[in-house]
Amino acid sequence: LARREGDRLRFVGAATRRIARGIDLDEIVLGLCRATVPTFSDAILVYLRDPLPVGDERPVGPVVLRLRRTDRLRPIDDLTDHTVGGGLDLAGAAGVPGEFDFSQLPLVGPQGDLPAAELCEILAGGALDEVLRGVRPVFGSSAAARAALPELLGAEHPVPRGQRAILAPLRGRRRVIGAAVFLRTPERPAFEQNDLLVAAQLATHTALGIDKAVLYGREAYIADELQRTMLPDSLPQPTGVRLASRYLPAAETARVGGDWYDAIPLPGSRVALVVGDVMGHSMTSAAIMGQLRTTAQTLAQLDLPPAEVLHHLDEQAQRLGSDRMATCLYAVYDPVSHRITIANAGHPPPVLLHLGGRAEVLRVPPGAPIGVGGVDFEAVELDAPAGATLLLYTDGLVESRLRDVWTGIEQLRERLAATAQLTGLDHPPPLEALCDDVLDMLGPGDRDDDIALLAARFDGIAPSDVAYWFLDPEETAPGRARRFARRALSRWGLEDLGDSLELLVSEVVTNAVRYAERPVTLRLLRTDVLRCEVGDDSPQLPRQRRARDTDEGGRGLFLVNRMARRWGATRLSSGKVVWFELPLPGPRA
Repeated sequence: LARREGDRLRFVGAATRRIARGIDLDEIVLGLCRATVPTFSDAILVYLRDPLPVGDERPVGPVVLRLRRTDRLRPIDDLTDHTVGGGLDLAGAAGVPGEFDFSQLPLVGPQGDLPAAELCEILAGGALDEVLRGVRPVFGSSAAARAALPELLGAEHPVPRGQRAILAPLRGRRRVIGAAVFLRTPERPAFEQNDLLVAAQLATHTALGIDKAVLYGREAYIADELQRTMLPDSLPQPTGVRLASRYLPAAETARVGGDWYDAIPLPGSRVALVVGDVMGHSMTSAAIMGQLRTTAQTLAQLDLPPAEVLHHLDEQAQRLGSDRMATCLYAVYDPVSHRITIANAGHPPPVLLHLGGRAEVLRVPPGAPIGVGGVDFEAVELDAPAGATLLLYTDGLVESRLRDVWTGIEQLRERLAATAQLTGLDHPPPLEALCDDVLDMLGPGDRDDDIALLAARFDGIAPSDVAYWFLDPEETAPGRARRFARRALSRWGLEDLGDSLELLVSEVVTNAVRYAERPVTLRLLRTDVLRCEVGDDSPQLPRQRRARDTDEGGRGLFLVNRMARRWGATRLSSGKVVWFELPLPGPRA
């Protein structure tokens, strides 16, 4: 007797360890089936609620059980991947009148679909409902089980005779989430009283594991959604630069992290390029990342210098908590001047791939991470030649257990140079293919961290496509603006736009002169559209309004809104810029 009790304890220990090894729902249920067949039972059926409740969710509608998986011994000549244990001939058992037909049990698993007949609705106050509420396993020969099993298994399956079946409710942390039925054939000794304790242990560990898996699945779903909403859905298409990006999670088990990237259009056809990395791999890291990204977007719209942006991000991180640390690199590219200004907060330096194939690690002051506090950030201004490609990335791309960060940066530089050599020196490699090729440098042991990658191809705007003037805030300024605009259109061969451009320029400049105290700026850019930008030192943004018939003014922005392809107004640290775009006529459009 002592030996048999010892065997039971060893079996329960081994079975619960096997069940606990499962991470997702299917692995846990499979662990229960493989641990019990054939050691404890000859067949098992596992029913789970459909849908499975999560946490404190209260189910709506009737409670339904779905047959999730079965496992059973099969004859030697009919073994499948679902078979566990030796080949026990069940043909005789299947033919015994009134006995449970084991050979007719469906094999339910990853390779088989669940038929609709495998659904069981629990009737309130019914026999099955009473057994499940009782939580404790019961023999199939008991009065409660003999009334409950036909409701669960179906009327076509008679209840096994004697103590050859155990019905064990699966109770999670808050409610019953399913049931397991253990079955033995007539060739094997019936279940004993102590086997009810074994079934209770197996059912408890399985139910708790399922609860854990369901909660983890919900958290993973929420984390994925959080990550997806925090990162940009698509990148903008600013003038003079082409963009591409990639994001890779660390692993399936850690799908959310604090890495982010962003591209933010700025006044004057400039664009801000941002990449950052918050410490940790959790929903908290993703939430902090979202707050910092939103702050960076707000600061960018104020047109603050890169060093000032990092300074305010540092203050925001300290307000979020004393241990909120992040690295960030913020760069502003001007396609007119072909220059880029970069400030760094403890982030790996960017790599610039020149048109001739030379890859250069930019010398940017490293700075301290965001959240340290009391640290000054320094910005550098560098050339951004047309045809060059700037690569911003997080440390997950270049650092792992197998290599330090500087070794990884050198490997990245060599990879970029090799890719440029393959495509030729006269033209840069395709941007999307370049991002894919960079990620191919990752080895099997290099995915310790999530990776954010932002690539920018500098096309620039040629000086011949830019016209720029200063206008004193006088009554004659609108007339001078019209003459300047007409002269630029004549040089570009766009006289067809003369009437529209002169009208809109006159209205916008008139509004700027009304409030400006310093000279007003007028700039025209010819790219795939004709863009006009008017800047003044007044921070008050214009608002479109509907003028009354008796009003003498108030129709300027109404005309701009009706005639321009797009228009907008952006507040700067020194005032504002009002801009609008007109489509180009003819083939150039």
